[in-house]
Amino acid sequence: MKKFLLVDDHVVVRSGIKILLADLYNPSEIHEAMNGETAVEKLKENQYDLILLDIQMPNTDTLGLMEYMHITYPSAKVLMFSMSAENIYAKRFMKAGAYGFISKEAPLEEITKAITVILSGKKYISESLAQKLAEDSFSGKSGNPFNELSPREFEIVSLLLEGKTVTEISQTLNIQTSTVGTHKARLFEKLGVDNILQLKEMATTYNL
Repeated sequence: MKKFLLVDDHVVVRSGIKILLADLYNPSEIHEAMNGETAVEKLKENQYDLILLDIQMPNTDTLGLMEYMHITYPSAKVLMFSMSAENIYAKRFMKAGAYGFISKEAPLEEITKAITVILSGKKYISESLAQKLAEDSFSGKSGNPFNELSPREFEIVSLLLEGKTVTEISQTLNIQTSTVGTHKARLFEKLGVDNILQLKEMATTYNL
């Protein structure tokens, strides 16, 4: 009998995955945790075949939790399951010991495939991420998206990472706020991020 742990602060998400797992693996035992602290308690009491872990939960250092699980329970198979951008987070969490990364927006067939692949002892990355990694390799790109920015865009990224607002950046660089806004929108598009939080995570990933 397979035993699963779902770590997510959204009840609706846990319920949906619980139904999927119960349908795929019958009989199975499915435990739930709403944050890192509860997850650690569950891990002390049980051994799981698969742990599905959300990235962004209140009061939880998810990367720290992933590293803790990898060190303390080296045989644990963890599938990151998140709305967060794969191109930013996947590499970082898999380096920390995760077996795979999948978006909550992925079709049911892909989620099922990821679970099946990881339970067989293999790592899982989506076709879109695999294709991007291959394209970067063949095009000779370093894989570091910050290298694709113009000098001005990189300058603005650095100031954004310092916590400066668009208005403060315009004053610092002596340019119009609208110009800063245009650069910001363009560099967000180039990096594939939607907000400052994702920008900071990407900067950390590439040791910026």
